[in-house]
Amino acid sequence: MNAGRSLHITRRQLFSRTSKGIGVAALSHLLERDGKAAGAIPGVPHFAPKAKRVIYLFQHGAPSQLDLYDYKPNLAKLRGTELPESIRKGQRLTGMTAYQAKFPTAPTIFKFSQHGKSGMWLSELLPHTGKVADDISVIRSVHTEAINHDPALTFFQTGFQLAGRPSIGAWLSYGLGSENQNLPAFVVMVSQGLGGSQALADRQWGSGFLPTQYQGVKFRAAADPVLYLSNPEGYSGTARRRFLDDLASLNTLKLDDYQDPEIATRIAQYEMAYKMQSSVPELTDLSKEPESTFDLYGPDSRKPGTYAANCVLARRLAERGVRFIQLFHRGWDQHGNLPRDIAKQCMQTDQPSAALIQDLKQRGMLDETLIVWTGEFGRTVYSQGTLTEKDYGRDHHPRCFSVWMAGGGIKGGTVYGETDEFSYNIAENPVDVHDLHATMLHCLGVDHTKLTYKFQGRHYRLTDVHGSVVRPVLA
Repeated sequence: MNAGRSLHITRRQLFSRTSKGIGVAALSHLLERDGKAAGAIPGVPHFAPKAKRVIYLFQHGAPSQLDLYDYKPNLAKLRGTELPESIRKGQRLTGMTAYQAKFPTAPTIFKFSQHGKSGMWLSELLPHTGKVADDISVIRSVHTEAINHDPALTFFQTGFQLAGRPSIGAWLSYGLGSENQNLPAFVVMVSQGLGGSQALADRQWGSGFLPTQYQGVKFRAAADPVLYLSNPEGYSGTARRRFLDDLASLNTLKLDDYQDPEIATRIAQYEMAYKMQSSVPELTDLSKEPESTFDLYGPDSRKPGTYAANCVLARRLAERGVRFIQLFHRGWDQHGNLPRDIAKQCMQTDQPSAALIQDLKQRGMLDETLIVWTGEFGRTVYSQGTLTEKDYGRDHHPRCFSVWMAGGGIKGGTVYGETDEFSYNIAENPVDVHDLHATMLHCLGVDHTKLTYKFQGRHYRLTDVHGSVVRPVLA
């Protein structure tokens, strides 16, 4: 080694070399994992899984459980009456309603009816979900610690309200890998609804302190679904292959010097990008899908970037062995004009969500695919602002909201948990975000207490020191 290069050696690198190359051992471990079909870490899954993959349908902005899933017929006679202080119990409120003089009870204006053999109560806004009622399990007693969007979303994605920890998709990518060596293990798609939208940062699908190869890859609704995937104009595939080979040689020299696993990640990610040049265009080309697909998912499924089109792509990704597929649909932040806006949101999402279940079921894939539909928290029973006969708004409500799950490992046609008569507090069987994460991991054969990563001297996990599997919803 020449003197110029030795100036860049750190104390950590020196000890790494004198201990016979711990960094090289780490690299060989990474490369060994890449060579396996699933790339799973040793011992994972911990037991036989029911599901092989997850499709996470995240409704960003927080849908109102009162208008969709949590039927409270007795509220009709209380319209406009003051929500009792005994129900609110001094709960912390957002800055939007903390100084509101009155808290008028606002029952939903939408009708509910029973569906399926289970007799599940669902809103008239969800006619297609009603058709798959016997395939889903609705949990009405989910609660969270956060009351504002970003920390609540971060909590749902990472198990912690502050940024910096790995997302759930990164955890599963790390633990279970991918069944397809030509596509990422973790793919994200975002669609825009018609209501109020909150910011959505790329860190929500980041890898935190895990190696960056486990972060989600965002697909865009554009000619190039992944940025910089195509060759520049006038630059051939052969030239790119030569460039990548030369770049890998240079990166390998740096790896020899610095023993940094992130350099190994960089090498692997360049190779993945090269493979995706052929796999992604084929994946995103819906021209060969039969008319029955578009009939099932609805007219929006022909429009790239819509929630419906992303649901079709989610099924195609699942077919190709992608481990964690996340759809974010924005526009559920309905502080005012809720009846109008939630109806529009459901027009965009109800049919595609139900179609995804039906499509996977007819292909024999539902039993091995876990689908989760959720927002970051719920909505208040009292109206934010003026309550009229046909209009109201609802503020953020972390104390109770509804989530549904379907597919691998889940008992369909079930309702778990109950809220009080105002859908304000949980009456029985509370489920927190850590419990939901533990249950998701359980369906994939992962013991949430054993999937850990050592960082800064501590073994971290997605559920931190919390979480219990919600066994009554399991098949």
